[in-house]
Amino acid sequence: MPERIAQFITVGGRVQGVGFRPFVHRLAHAHAIAGWVRNADGRVEIHAEGEPEQLRQFEAALFDEAPPLAVPGPLTVSDCAPEAASGFVIRDSVATQQADAHLPPDGFVCADCLAELHDPANRRHRYPFINCTQCGPRYTLIRALPYDRPNTALRDFALCPDCQAEYDNPLDRRFHAEPIACPVCGPHLRFVAADASLAGDETALAATIAALRAGKIVAAKGVGGYHLLCDARNAAAVAALRARKPRPAKPLAVMFPDPDAVQACVHATPASMARLQSPERPIVLLPKQADATLAENLAPGLAEIGCLLPYSPLHALLLADFGGPLVATSANLSGEPVLTDNAEAETRLAHLADAFLHHDRPIVRPADDPVYRTIAGVPRPLRLGRGNAPLELDLPAPLAEPVLALGSHMKNTVCLAWDRRAVVSPHIGELDSPRSLDTLAQVAADLQRLYQVEAKRLVIDRHPGYGYRRFVRDSGLPVSGVWHHHAHAAALAWEYPAVSNWIVFAWDGVGLGADVSLWGGEAFAGLPGRWRHAASFKPFRLPGGDKAGREPWRAAAALLWEAGLPAPFAPAPLHQAWTHHLNSPVTTSVGRLFDAAAALCGICTQASFEGEAPMRLEAEAATAEGRAVPLPLARDALGVWRSDWSPLLPVLNDAGRTPAARAADFHLSLAQALVDQAARLCEETGIRHVGLTGGVFQNRLLAETVCARLEAAGFVACLPQRIPVNDAGLSFGQVIEYLYAQT
Repeated sequence: MPERIAQFITVGGRVQGVGFRPFVHRLAHAHAIAGWVRNADGRVEIHAEGEPEQLRQFEAALFDEAPPLAVPGPLTVSDCAPEAASGFVIRDSVATQQADAHLPPDGFVCADCLAELHDPANRRHRYPFINCTQCGPRYTLIRALPYDRPNTALRDFALCPDCQAEYDNPLDRRFHAEPIACPVCGPHLRFVAADASLAGDETALAATIAALRAGKIVAAKGVGGYHLLCDARNAAAVAALRARKPRPAKPLAVMFPDPDAVQACVHATPASMARLQSPERPIVLLPKQADATLAENLAPGLAEIGCLLPYSPLHALLLADFGGPLVATSANLSGEPVLTDNAEAETRLAHLADAFLHHDRPIVRPADDPVYRTIAGVPRPLRLGRGNAPLELDLPAPLAEPVLALGSHMKNTVCLAWDRRAVVSPHIGELDSPRSLDTLAQVAADLQRLYQVEAKRLVIDRHPGYGYRRFVRDSGLPVSGVWHHHAHAAALAWEYPAVSNWIVFAWDGVGLGADVSLWGGEAFAGLPGRWRHAASFKPFRLPGGDKAGREPWRAAAALLWEAGLPAPFAPAPLHQAWTHHLNSPVTTSVGRLFDAAAALCGICTQASFEGEAPMRLEAEAATAEGRAVPLPLARDALGVWRSDWSPLLPVLNDAGRTPAARAADFHLSLAQALVDQAARLCEETGIRHVGLTGGVFQNRLLAETVCARLEAAGFVACLPQRIPVNDAGLSFGQVIEYLYAQT
């Protein structure tokens, strides 16, 4: 009979908060292994005793059969003294040194729990907070690590005898499921309206469904915050939501009961459906079918709908009971993080919602829904959030000290980085309000506390007007600045480590450039830490500065005035101020070129949300055939190649052609201008890997046209796949740029 031996096994990676210890217990039982398992300093430690072949199979299964939410990392095995263990147990967690913590995102409701949810014979039948070790909230309910129940938002919910028995049973699916709950001992729903306050899960659900069917707007508390819900087929309800928010044109996400309901309303590829049904359950932008039974005012002027599936048991019940799609848009005030507190939601959303569906499980920190768009055949993230953040990434080299990168003013995320690790937060929002800044401070503090890493330096954008400047000042930490577009380029370069040299195009709205003008149409050659400004566009001056982002007619006037042409739609005092260089900063922004094109084509002169004009211009352009207008390319005094946008003005002003045709011309012309710049830079450098980054490349038509033309010209085109192409990826790019600038 083979000799029994003992081994000490340490498993790193994301193995806490994902049911890994109960999984190890079941695995040990299956392989006749004795010993114990425990959480320790962010890792899982295992003492295993068994026959050599049993241990080998057990160790292999730790990776091969790991729970779906787990991402096991390095595994170390060493021989140790036997403890004469007769069974296998889960020991209490220990903390002895700096933890190698991995904080899991929130998980969607698993198939096993869904089956129980809909089983009348199950004691958790229709219980809105059903979960197990394989599913349920994590990031939004963990107060501290290690991940034990007293360290979660459920610490005040004492387990009933039945839940305690499941929690203690090694063979039960809820063995050590920290958020375990049931109708007897767990959280519950409450419905609140002007004339009612109704407790009880079924009562609250029934009242909510009745309100939604009556065309009302309900603010419903979910996993990471509140949604504003209404009937997605009721144009009057959607119009009421838009009028109250106010959100006259910004697209609204729609939650569908199931994948079949999605495919009945939109055109979805296998890749986009796979992303929609992935564990993170994101919003995915998909083209709307012409005969879709949805309100026409869900996404005015656009051809896509943001689609998502139920990801919590509460959502599953709501969608099943309602029997159709619901608008599910973030319940927040414009640009702020999603609301999470019951009382605050009632106070701040009183003018928006007719009723509230609350629950009493606290949300420790907000997490908005993640968003993806399929570009060049790949679903790519536009926003990180519930389900895919905190996003943990490996650095190519160790940092000398821990740093906290604060990202951008718009689409803010923060990134904590130390040694060879980086953690990007979920979406925070725009830093224009006290609540956004409070959330940034909370998330920054929470990440450092949970990962047990204290930042020794802040890495920030060099723009002096970003909202986090007071946070920076009050921190007392040393500060390193990174140029906005260098951070964009560095984040992209990280995704393709095999590329030895780059030409990167960073096109966006505006970001402060190294010459202290507002860049936004730049090309760089080189690598992170040593970018050379290589190409751009002819600069122009923006009348009114920041106002141009919401008033595209200003960018249109700027181009006309720069070309010596009149802009009769612009007030004379503004032209006079522009002439005297008053509040008219110089820019090379491609985003503002898109704004100008949308205004000159008559598609959008006033924008109600950031990016509206380019989005509507793209939607129009996709319906027409276009032709590229050659844009002259010449080097300036500093050796930077610059494309001249002036030949586009007659095309955009040509009233004899449809707005859609002119919009298509604009897209093709900019795509060809990029290829022309790449060709010139390739002649100089020999570089054929071309990266595309910055918010402009959220535009699928532009990005796919550029990729096709680059590849036809012999280039390799690269877009981000893991990091958002827009400013949401900037915090991570700042870390990468800082890392290489120090070496």
